[in-house]
Amino acid sequence: MVSIDDVTEELMACTCPHHVHRTAFCKHMAAVENATDDRTLNAFPSEDDNETKPEDCDCDGLGDFPCWPCVRTGRKKLPD
Repeated sequence: MVSIDDVTEELMACTCPHHVHRTAFCKHMAAVENATDDRTLNAFPSEDDNETKPEDCDCDGLGDFPCWPCVRTGRKKLPD
């Protein structure tokens, strides 16, 4: 999650490990900085987005591990 100063609209921080541990400008901050003029960025659709959820999704009960239908459609990736 990237924080933005409400007054100056400057990027302030990100919760990712790269920024937290190195206090460095991260890819998430770059994405927010390059968002469209209407101040939106839809680079990562929500996992709750039913439009992209395959009908045979079986992720419930698998914890953070994705089901095969979601992996095949590109909705989720297998962990390294």
